[in-house]
Amino acid sequence: MTTLTDRLWYGRGRPLWPLYPLAWLYRMVAESRRRKAWQAKDEVLPAPVVVVGNITAGGTGKSPLTARLVSLLKEHGWRPVILSRGYGGRSGHYPLQVDQTTRAEVAGDEPVMLALETGCPVVVDPERKRGALWALEQQLGDILICDDGLQHYRLPRDIELAVFDAERGIGNGAGIPVGPLREPLDRLSGVDFVVTNGGMLEEIEHPAQFPMTLEPAALRNLSSGETAPLDSLRDKPVHAIAGIGNPRRFFATLESLGARVSATAFADHHKFRASDLPVDDNAWLLMTAKDAVKCREFAPDNTWVLSVKAQLPEAFIDAFLARVRECSGSLTIHESVRT
Repeated sequence: MTTLTDRLWYGRGRPLWPLYPLAWLYRMVAESRRRKAWQAKDEVLPAPVVVVGNITAGGTGKSPLTARLVSLLKEHGWRPVILSRGYGGRSGHYPLQVDQTTRAEVAGDEPVMLALETGCPVVVDPERKRGALWALEQQLGDILICDDGLQHYRLPRDIELAVFDAERGIGNGAGIPVGPLREPLDRLSGVDFVVTNGGMLEEIEHPAQFPMTLEPAALRNLSSGETAPLDSLRDKPVHAIAGIGNPRRFFATLESLGARVSATAFADHHKFRASDLPVDDNAWLLMTAKDAVKCREFAPDNTWVLSVKAQLPEAFIDAFLARVRECSGSLTIHESVRT
């Protein structure tokens, strides 16, 4: 389903061109904030900091990539901690450590999903530097992964990854509000890796651009926890809902698994209510893991969750781990060199 934003930002033209003065102002303010933050930055955290983000508005696959990096680091002996702003949540105190009982209304949907999917500590704080320092004081881990923090310049960082949706790319190439760019393309010259979800992007020139694919990983009943093989969806009628950045990708994944999909898209981070969920005893209700954490208390028993896993080329994995080792070499927090 194509949204108004898709048509205005990700089409060939720039129908919002009369708003160019606002786009110029947005860029000037963003660049000023970036310069001030970097000039004031005088602290290096005693653990490597990896920032996963994007320069386009909307979903690109940052959270699945964050989950994959966490898994990869754990496989190589690290103890990662995820940092998040907690978009969409509101807590009475920060920093907030997320656990399996934390509600999405408090912490935000993505932090709760990442805590459930990865099993590693997740710390939410709008001031991510404060959250990082607290996580290290509590000895929660020895490497920090910031989910969606490319423009949060007050947080010191060692490695930056910019993520793009290859289907959407850079859209019409204009800045917000005329187009989807949070920052100009030359911002990419300062990032370590560009990861493109769904294929490579010719309009992006970067020496370390790597493709990523999101592959179906598990099918789980939200109420009972029962799992089912992915081929259970073959020729199965399903009602699919998605409140993510690119709902079409989720619906296309279900169709590729053979499901007969009736799809309903919502805005990214939509606050679901019971009335949003169709009830049909003859069809499954399918949703993403991100949406599921907001529907746990009222979803019908026939609700199933499709989890995805980010697949990355070996060349990226080798380069990323080498960069982590390089960054950690000058830090004293580690007792030994990881291999």
